[in-house]
Amino acid sequence: MLVKQSTGNKRIIIAIDGPAASGKSTTARKVAEQLGYTYIDTGAMFRSVTLKTLERGMIDTVRSSPETIVSLLQDLTITFSDERVILDGRDVTSAIRENRVSRDVSFISSLGPVRDRLREMQQEMGRSRGVVMDGRDIGTVVFPDAELKIFLIADARERAKRRYAELAAKGASGSELPDIASLEQEIVERDRADAGRTLAPLKKHPDAVEIDTSALSIEEQVVMVRDLALAILRNER
Repeated sequence: MLVKQSTGNKRIIIAIDGPAASGKSTTARKVAEQLGYTYIDTGAMFRSVTLKTLERGMIDTVRSSPETIVSLLQDLTITFSDERVILDGRDVTSAIRENRVSRDVSFISSLGPVRDRLREMQQEMGRSRGVVMDGRDIGTVVFPDAELKIFLIADARERAKRRYAELAAKGASGSELPDIASLEQEIVERDRADAGRTLAPLKKHPDAVEIDTSALSIEEQVVMVRDLALAILRNER
């Protein structure tokens, strides 16, 4: 439900960063809905490039020769429509959440040409402001001038449970549905990779507000972020 507040015509950029399964995407989407802002899922953009690499059978080639990823980026288009992710004209909303994509997205996200191309796209999307954007380097690299920067964290075990529930809800079963322990290990390894990479590592901006979502419901963290945004819009922060 749209929150109607007397905040004038001011519109801001809200950057929400944090590790995998910390609640970034759901929180960002719901905050955007309540403020009447545009939601941009940057994680879905990196997942889209990863999916394209996998579908073209190029993941091993890119691992051995990272520069070959450039050929996939030349005709790349990613758009969002009613919460659907459109890659090169095709709806990939479900496909980019497959576990095979999750396993390789950290590597693809570490490549300079990929980050450069997507950063250009993200900055263009947010140029008019009035956006909520989530990822791992939105507040540090993409929009370091964002008026509100949020850094969400959560216990790795809790994040693994969330990822398991997400996969199960999407109909995954059998070999497609890893156990929670395996998912937790993947999350820990991805955290290490994201935080340790040389280019745009996962880290908290000094101005970011850190929120631990381990024991919070989605509704609670949405209210916290939304209220921080409204305070800025009313010049209370």
